[in-house]
Amino acid sequence: MNLNNSGYTMKVKIHSPFEVYFDGDAVSLSAVNETGPFDILPQHHKFLTLLSPSDLIVRLPNGSFKKIAIKRGVMHVKENQTIVFLDI
Repeated sequence: MNLNNSGYTMKVKIHSPFEVYFDGDAVSLSAVNETGPFDILPQHHKFLTLLSPSDLIVRLPNGSFKKIAIKRGVMHVKENQTIVFLDI
């Protein structure tokens, strides 16, 4: 199954003021805020949160994943797009 064309992906961009860590399609994004771990999936409702020190896990349509260690950040989810601002 090609997940890119089936509506099961979302756009994800993870960046700091000076570096882009990830910019592409994903099937999920796992993170941690002050209430604990959570996942963002395609078509997630609007959501805004501060992120705690943890590893962000971006799961890709091909079945692989990317792990990004963070100290802090802000996550904004809207319109099938997730943006994570780090080091702010």
